[in-house]
Amino acid sequence: MPLKISNTDLILNPDGTVYHLNLKPRHIADTIITVGDPGRVHRITRFFDKVHFEMNKREFITHVGTYKGKKITVISSGMGTDNVEILMNELDMLVNIDLKKREPKARQRKLKIFRIGTSASIQEDLRLGTHLATEYAIGMDPLMYFYDLKQSEIEAEVCRRLQESINLPYLPYCVKGSESLLRHFQDVTQVGNTVTCHGFYAPQGRNIRVPIKYPNLIDTLNYFHLGGLWLTNLEMETAGYYALSRMLGHEIISLNAIIANRIRNKFSKDPNKVIDALIKKVLDKILTYEY
Repeated sequence: MPLKISNTDLILNPDGTVYHLNLKPRHIADTIITVGDPGRVHRITRFFDKVHFEMNKREFITHVGTYKGKKITVISSGMGTDNVEILMNELDMLVNIDLKKREPKARQRKLKIFRIGTSASIQEDLRLGTHLATEYAIGMDPLMYFYDLKQSEIEAEVCRRLQESINLPYLPYCVKGSESLLRHFQDVTQVGNTVTCHGFYAPQGRNIRVPIKYPNLIDTLNYFHLGGLWLTNLEMETAGYYALSRMLGHEIISLNAIIANRIRNKFSKDPNKVIDALIKKVLDKILTYEY
């Protein structure tokens, strides 16, 4: 018999919901759309036939509804992989832990997770308005130092080479997303490799008033490659999603709306137009994915 999970490892609210998300198992569809910005949840569900349930808890805003008859849960994480870690663990608790017995279920459920986010290009020819699907995600944050993440030889080599190129005092991590989900989106997106940063300013090479340690970071990332694997864009969550999905046994794809180009120093004049087009594209592609 599995050991029961303690009250301080798996924290439940008095109404039986998980601690941060404030959700119960019935609120979790097999198809999950995640966003960073809480305000983007409504941008997605305004296209729904109907929203059946809403929950607002901290940065975790959840809508459950149907799009052309398909049940979908849409939830925000807020910015950064620290919030992604909470979201992914609690989503998994809701589907793969018997919360009353505090034990893992004998049959594990696999979620299909579609992240919709904004991102900045670090390649000159990756233009504003592009929709990009992430194949490999490279985490520059320290989250995986607290987990036992298994990586392929290619993933580990990317990490070693990137650490050497930037002269980082620590090793990044690299994770490939769902191959089946990537194949499903590759006809309507450009495929790239995403760098996940644990901050918006210095960790992404932005120099405002305080001196930064890696002033040539963008140029280094722009030129870095391992064979045909080039880095294409920056954001703040994808690598955390990919790593935790691998360890928890879920499938995930990150879809990125490119609204800035760091090489050309250009920012989109209408980012919402780019994001809305990606939202509609993802919703319609979800309907044709075979589960």
